[in-house]
Amino acid sequence: MNILVTGGAGYIGSVTAESLIQAGHSVTVYDSLVTGHRAAAPDGVNFVEADLADSHTLVETFIKNKFDAVMHFAASIEAGESMKDPGRFYQNNFTNAITLAETAVRAGVKRFVLSSTAAVFQSSEEPLNEESPLGPTNVYGHTKLMVEQALEWYRKIHGLHFAALRYFNACGAMPNRGEAHQPESHLIPLVLRAALGQSDSIKIFGVDYPTRDGTCIRDYVHIADLADAHILALGGLSERDRLIYNLGSGHGYSVREVIDTARQVTGQLIQSIEHPRRPGDSARLVASSEKIKRELGWKPQHDNLREIISSAWDWHKSHPRGYGE
Repeated sequence: MNILVTGGAGYIGSVTAESLIQAGHSVTVYDSLVTGHRAAAPDGVNFVEADLADSHTLVETFIKNKFDAVMHFAASIEAGESMKDPGRFYQNNFTNAITLAETAVRAGVKRFVLSSTAAVFQSSEEPLNEESPLGPTNVYGHTKLMVEQALEWYRKIHGLHFAALRYFNACGAMPNRGEAHQPESHLIPLVLRAALGQSDSIKIFGVDYPTRDGTCIRDYVHIADLADAHILALGGLSERDRLIYNLGSGHGYSVREVIDTARQVTGQLIQSIEHPRRPGDSARLVASSEKIKRELGWKPQHDNLREIISSAWDWHKSHPRGYGE
């Protein structure tokens, strides 16, 4: 298939783009490089440097390439920042996604895979399945839920087959691709930067949550497993017009447990400093991914926290400046 990957120079999009090429697909990466890295986009892709808000370039790209499917990764992702600057998130995550969906439908594209998030859910003491109560606690989660709901209408009205893949905490690294956000907001790379001496300490936001050690609990899923899920979902859309799946390991780890594991992996002390809670953080988000395992045969291959952090540590040590751009 001929596939458009938006955000294909980003953390998860670049890994998925490479997996698509290895599977024999033709890939066009569409990325503004505002947060992505040209060096992350794999060899063999057709690269378009543009913003999704640039409707002229977007339409031209669809006309020239006759895509069979779209994988949509491009978005603003910092949940905490979304509570400070909601307008940017609604523009980047919702308005641009609608522009993309509309352009895809007009070009005759029938398959659309959305990078969604566990942030669409309410916090829960139980593992979250696809039927768990929705209720974003931050603007970021709300924008993703809005896109899911809009795609449902595009399915009903235009016959667009779509998959919404609700990631829990994406993490880990491949030998040649890792996490290099600027600014960085994710826990594991921030902890590893402290281990490298690039920061003095790691901040723990909130130690009074109703969890086993007072810090937030999250489910960590390796980017290689996320890429596999995207390819499976793409194939699944040939027979079904609506797929919604949770993607996680099913294991919940607290902020303190992640820091302690990173200390073990790196052999560094890694000083932590307690801070008040951040607006928009849920106490506990852990996945039940039984549905995608049952229906598409997905199985995480990297569900051990120590292994995940070790893969990220190897990449950060060999790429201390990220992609060095």
